[in-house]
Amino acid sequence: MPRPIAVLPDQLINQIAAGEVVERPAAALKELVENGLDAGAARVEIDLENGGLSLIRVRDDGHGIARDQLALALSRHATSKIGSLDELERVATLGFRGEALPSILSVSRLQLTSRTAEDAHGWQIAGEGAVSAHDPAPAQHPQGTTVEVRDLFFNTPARRKFMRAEGTEFRHADQLVRRLALSRFDVGFRLRHQNRSVFDCRAAGDDAEREKRVAALCGEEFMESALYIEESRGDLKLRGWLALPSFSRAQPDLQNFYVNGRAVRDKLLAYAMRRAYADVLHSSRYPAYVLYLELDAAAVDVNVHPGKAEVRFRDSTRVHDFLFGAVHRAIRSVQPAPEVHHQVSLAPSDATQPEPQRVLRYEVPRSSPMAAREPIDLERSAWAALQARPEQREEIAPSLEDAPLGHALGQLQGIYILAQNRHGLVLVDMHAAHERVIYERFKQQMADGGIAGQALLVPITLNVEEDEAELAEQRSAEFAKLGLELERIGPKTLAIRTVPTLLPSGDATVLVHELLGRETDSPARGHFAEIRDAQSRVLAEMACKAAIKAHRKLTLAEMEALLRDMERTELSGQCNHGRPTWVQVPMTELDRLFLRGR
Repeated sequence: MPRPIAVLPDQLINQIAAGEVVERPAAALKELVENGLDAGAARVEIDLENGGLSLIRVRDDGHGIARDQLALALSRHATSKIGSLDELERVATLGFRGEALPSILSVSRLQLTSRTAEDAHGWQIAGEGAVSAHDPAPAQHPQGTTVEVRDLFFNTPARRKFMRAEGTEFRHADQLVRRLALSRFDVGFRLRHQNRSVFDCRAAGDDAEREKRVAALCGEEFMESALYIEESRGDLKLRGWLALPSFSRAQPDLQNFYVNGRAVRDKLLAYAMRRAYADVLHSSRYPAYVLYLELDAAAVDVNVHPGKAEVRFRDSTRVHDFLFGAVHRAIRSVQPAPEVHHQVSLAPSDATQPEPQRVLRYEVPRSSPMAAREPIDLERSAWAALQARPEQREEIAPSLEDAPLGHALGQLQGIYILAQNRHGLVLVDMHAAHERVIYERFKQQMADGGIAGQALLVPITLNVEEDEAELAEQRSAEFAKLGLELERIGPKTLAIRTVPTLLPSGDATVLVHELLGRETDSPARGHFAEIRDAQSRVLAEMACKAAIKAHRKLTLAEMEALLRDMERTELSGQCNHGRPTWVQVPMTELDRLFLRGR
């Protein structure tokens, strides 16, 4: 006979909720710290033992909980943070469900001590898996609240078996507290583990102190590569720090995004960021950032995930486009800056190293002057330099001493250009640099209506599969925008009559084979389906093939022309695959290598 429908016992309800809210010690810690922040705390102190499995203690100096509300605070769906549907739709606090404390209590030994400004002393209540039947007892305590959670999952041994090693659980807790500390610069945070201090951040009141906190929590290297951004459109406001493409990660462990002060992991936001960095990062690398998005609370739903880690936007397209546009423009606005770009140390590892120069703040100009500059044509510039009379050659490129990439000196192994500027030695990967220059030029031509093509005196014929020939015939207009004029002259034969001006004709056959092969291999024929992303991939391939190849000997004039082109090209610090195009070796490093001044 089937079991009859019955209302679940409160204890079982709490433990089911705990499965959603208390995934691991870090999840319980998150709820407790957020309660302190919602209570108006100016400082939050956290103590952990055994990664939080044995003890989680969170003390805040907020407004506290009155004696007659302590037991209620441990009851399900009891909260002071919302009281109506209208307030739920405009949640301004981090917590609001009223499930955290009772859920944590149901799987631990919990003690709650608190004092308000009106009380002469604090009050304490405790429980093991459930609220104690005893009334709150008096306790010595400053204004604020302390929650002690001991022996997490002591009464659910099956759950405890799924916990990771102590070190792993602590890393999760440490990352959680760092994210929270980045969300509230006006609050001081202290984290201790096994009675040892992990970090202690005082409240940050100005820009310098905020940058110092970001450096302490995300690392000095991140901050040295940080680009500060601040932009708004209507009620949408974005501010924070973006790591330059030269500082990327093998995993997404330095991606901190906050929506109205709440740390979130959102697919829409992650996609917009990935697209914004697409032109400058390899597909296996991840950007790093600390960003804060603010918008009307009614335009974002935070009540879509038990842990409140996900949000839903009312107008997701508008949010995506704003974020993508702001970050994309910020990255493209960065011009070559030798004093901070890819600085290389050549000194022996045991040499005494001075403190590196740190630049903690880059300001993004409202409009980049680069967009207004016409890029120099490498071949034409080099030809002009070669044809000039000796007395005129100095006039080809005036005020060069101040050029970021300086003067060309020569080539190394036919791969790298050596140049000198006022900071020292500049090393340029000539293929990667030229690839970026051509890629940006191709993109501009596409935006202007299509890539310039050059008709061939003798068409190139190539044999393809029949379905590839049919595809070339069907998509002839789209290939024409890429500077490729293809004509089907047989069931399995194509003729290439026009190739992109900057692409060597010998590479045209390889490119056509790659494009047709990739297109026919895709079940959705997706190479042209996602037009914007597909075009970028195609243009990147074309730029790679059109760029000067390794071991090609360049004249000094050609090298100079490439350096000037790089200075006028957006994103010239990285190639289309995310590799650096140039590095700066400061004179101090060269002096140290040769022991000068010792």
